[in-house]
Amino acid sequence: MNKTIRRASLFTLLLTLALLLRATWVQFYEGRALADDQDNRRNAIETYSAPLGNIVVAGKAITGSAVTTGSDLKYRRTYTDGELYAAVTGYASQSYAPTQLEGVYADLLNGTDPRLRTVMDAVTDTRAAPGDVVTTIDPAVQKAAYDALGDKKGAAVAIDPATGKLLAVVSTPSYDPSSLTAADTAGAAWKKLTADPDKPLTNRALRQPLPPGSTFKLVVAAAALESGLYTSVDQPTDSPDPYPLPGTRTVLRNESASAPCANASIRVALQYSCNTVFGHMAVQLGQDKVRAMAEKFGFDDTSQDVPVRAYPSVYPSGMNASSTALSGIGQYDVTATPLQMAMVSAAIADDGVLVQPHMVSEITDGGGDALEEYAKPSSTRVVSAGTAEQLQSAMRTVVEQGTGTNARIDGVTVGGKTGTAQHGENNSQTPYAWFTSYGKAGGKAVAVAVVVEQSNAQRSEVSGNGLAAPVARAAMKAALKD
Repeated sequence: MNKTIRRASLFTLLLTLALLLRATWVQFYEGRALADDQDNRRNAIETYSAPLGNIVVAGKAITGSAVTTGSDLKYRRTYTDGELYAAVTGYASQSYAPTQLEGVYADLLNGTDPRLRTVMDAVTDTRAAPGDVVTTIDPAVQKAAYDALGDKKGAAVAIDPATGKLLAVVSTPSYDPSSLTAADTAGAAWKKLTADPDKPLTNRALRQPLPPGSTFKLVVAAAALESGLYTSVDQPTDSPDPYPLPGTRTVLRNESASAPCANASIRVALQYSCNTVFGHMAVQLGQDKVRAMAEKFGFDDTSQDVPVRAYPSVYPSGMNASSTALSGIGQYDVTATPLQMAMVSAAIADDGVLVQPHMVSEITDGGGDALEEYAKPSSTRVVSAGTAEQLQSAMRTVVEQGTGTNARIDGVTVGGKTGTAQHGENNSQTPYAWFTSYGKAGGKAVAVAVVVEQSNAQRSEVSGNGLAAPVARAAMKAALKD
């Protein structure tokens, strides 16, 4: 054979082998990665080739699927009362990755969860009928909190203390998830939502920690009672007024100069929200004891799933004494979500036991049979029953005679704690208004936390009692109705 022909033939053979090896590699090793790639249009076509499963509230689906026109995707996701439930459902979009429950249970809702497959599905290699997500949300509580927040920028969370069920998860301003589900309009809607300075896509209830202000004083009070620093909420404390911050020339003062905060008891200090008492108390306890108590309530938990992953609330470390004092009043680098502060009230209301919060009661297959049930979530004892009882009593004083009177409800036992957290350098921006609370009536109980980031109120009118307590009151009334 001609030498040149022989070399050309060998080269051609090598090229053929290389192509075969590459094809084999792509098919058997990279095939799954390519199939799972979010930019693979075939995945979207397959996902939306049939109706999705639904997210259910109080026995009714708040999601649906509609036939599309002029698209290679046969169906698109629809939402009932989309803005009301956006913080619960999130969105399942033809163009963007799903969020919230739509994201957590994407495989269940589109029928690709292996648990859904029947023997016939396996034999015919067809996609299984999708499953449903049954939530713990109470539509009356959700709507009451949403309506009460109105045009304010903020959030609210309501928990059943005994079961950990999330009855309401509200974030405002909200958005309609349906605007993101149609391929021809999703791009414009996405651009508008992401450019909005009020960040409607942010789930403020679960995923935006802010300084909790004076609501954090409940955690410090719990640490003081549990450690034995004080044995009763009615025992006078060793608290100067004003309180010189250790190592500085700065003094910590109270919002009201006439408040009886000097050596005030924990009850009186919560009633009048005395900064001096709790700043000094945090220093007396030391940051390690305060942090240990905060972590029992759920702070610094980086894996808090409800089942949507909540951002961790933080109690800082490595502080000097003056910073520790400021942390005692929920400032410095302390942050909390409304979920976290609702957990604080829930544990106190449930005699010191914190039941892990969750907003899904079960997931079902296409025939309605349960795949998983969440009837018995884990629980931990945060404080003793005696400490919880004392804090419940002190929180009732806040509502009945103190800074939280706007949360009163006839015929309901209500306890709460207000907070007004500084915002911006030297408190240059509108403060955050907080309220965390519990209500009990007729054998029922509920814990509610509310934060209002911004409203139309004048700066001088921004307070936990003025802005946040009425929202909590509305949610509690709805939860405790006969």
